[in-house]
Amino acid sequence: MKIFIDSAELWEIDKVYCCGILEGVTTNPTLIKQAVDDLRKKGDDIELAEYIKRILQTARGTPVSLEVTEFEYDKMVEQGRKLYDMFNPVAGNVYIKIPVNPSFEGEEGREFEGIKAIKTLSAENIPVNCTLVFTPEQAVMGAKAGAKFVSPYVSRLDDYLIEKHHLPLHKTDYFPAEGFAGKDDKGIVSGIDLIKKTVELFEQDRITCEVLAASIRDVRQMREAALTGAHIVTAPMQILKQLMVHYKSQEGMRLFKADTVPEYANLTTRVSMP
Repeated sequence: MKIFIDSAELWEIDKVYCCGILEGVTTNPTLIKQAVDDLRKKGDDIELAEYIKRILQTARGTPVSLEVTEFEYDKMVEQGRKLYDMFNPVAGNVYIKIPVNPSFEGEEGREFEGIKAIKTLSAENIPVNCTLVFTPEQAVMGAKAGAKFVSPYVSRLDDYLIEKHHLPLHKTDYFPAEGFAGKDDKGIVSGIDLIKKTVELFEQDRITCEVLAASIRDVRQMREAALTGAHIVTAPMQILKQLMVHYKSQEGMRLFKADTVPEYANLTTRVSMP
């Protein structure tokens, strides 16, 4: 499993990349704008484009997903091309995020606009991250159109199931991978089940596109996504930090410190004799 960070905070991206564990970045326009606005409030008059370039440079050698804001085929393609041409020369690591279906609620007629845009950009060797995926079928369509990644949204589907079936859970509560009896969405019982069934379909059809588990809210969910076969899991900084935390580790450090033998510790602090 590859680990991506879902963030536009440069200090977060840099901090975890320095550890050598990250293999990509996912962002969106809102996160980027918030990060830039925060810097401007502190007196840094940085331009949005320059900030994006810094992210790309920090993540050099690994994919960074930049999302389109348009929702019609020709405009998504045009914007995707411009984003790629503008930013890919920085570090050669730009992926363009395209929604699998850019239609709005109750709207008909544009169901294939996203897939068509993915097909066009992919044919031009522009790598695409097919986003806003909520069914295995959508994921297969995105992959067949040429996407390099498909991004099923784990917690957002859980939220929908909670709302749809009036489940006694809050968004911050753990949503079980096995779901609740009789409470599903088109046969999908949880966000983790969405990942599982998507991976199964990809393996069955030998689809090489990678499944990127997005919208992760807790460590257990991240682990379950990995165990179901997700090729990539993207998570915010707070979740990545929690991956490293356990009470017994902290207790062990306290005991180590209490048991430190001064003579041993001083071995590495002495000045070497000529």
